Amino acid sequence: MGRVRIQTGDFDLSEEVARLRAGQPKVGGIVTFVGTVRDLNDGAQVAAMELEHYPGMTEASIDAIIGQALARWPIFDAFVLHRVGPLLPQDQIVLVAVTSAHRGEAFAACEFIIDYLKTEAPFWKKESTPAGERWVDARVSDDAALDKWRVEIPQKLPGQG
Repeated sequence: MGRVRIQTGDFDLSEEVARLRAGQPKVGGIVTFVGTVRDLNDGAQVAAMELEHYPGMTEASIDAIIGQALARWPIFDAFVLHRVGPLLPQDQIVLVAVTSAHRGEAFAACEFIIDYLKTEAPFWKKESTPAGERWVDARVSDDAALDKWRVEIPQKLPGQG
């Protein structure tokens, strides 16, 4: 199983988690996040949503986000399943699952991955509202969520070890 899957059909959370942890006795914690379609966004009723992506580019972008999480935290594995196509309120959109020895690392990595997915992964979202269809941009709050992950590493001055 790869670390990223894009599909139109729904998914079963239990099956996906079982697949991620199969044969991994060192796993002490699994953190999952499931995002769903809301019926209200930016003050407008949402009757339906359609997600589009750029095949190949989207998977590579998400895989790079997972790679960053693996480099930052001592997690064992991470998996992202993202749906595309037409969706209705209450439909599942995305699954992020992270395995680790301990919960703290898994929670942090899971939050990191979803924060980056919301703004950096190449998806385009169109909502159907009573006023018509509209393309949805990333929220300011989504951009702000990334700020906590952007930590500058201090540069060593000449002569410092």
